[in-house]
Amino acid sequence: MSKAKTTAATLALTKAGIKFTPYPYEYESGVDKIGVHAALAIGKPEEQVFKTLVVLADNVPVCAIIPSHKNVAMKKLAAACGAKHAQMINPHDAERITGFKVGGISPFGQKKKLRSFIDKSALDFEEIYINGGARGLLIGMRPNDALSVIATEAIDITQ
Repeated sequence: MSKAKTTAATLALTKAGIKFTPYPYEYESGVDKIGVHAALAIGKPEEQVFKTLVVLADNVPVCAIIPSHKNVAMKKLAAACGAKHAQMINPHDAERITGFKVGGISPFGQKKKLRSFIDKSALDFEEIYINGGARGLLIGMRPNDALSVIATEAIDITQ
């Protein structure tokens, strides 16, 4: 890791022995699509930059990790969780549960580790970029390394 900010996410990855590259960028609140803005800011394709969303599946919080330019398919995610219904969680609860601020939520190093699902399109790339646990920090890593840390499988969860 270079001189980028150390976060709970980067510490968790380091502890797990996962190689990653930090990509700090100038975070701008209020932009329409934060993930797409982040992709542009680091000069990477939006389909390789993944956003982490906290969703309630039958009132149980889970993470959906999907390409920045896509939307989560709630019915697909609910089915993957064995739930009947899925909906976005309110931002305050997402922050309280994960320990990260909205715009900086990472699937790594969460205060309460949530069951996570990553979109299968991640496997199409040699490297993907996921939030590093702070607003204005993405981390580049191999998709299989991300899967090994969050202990999930890659499935189709976008629309």
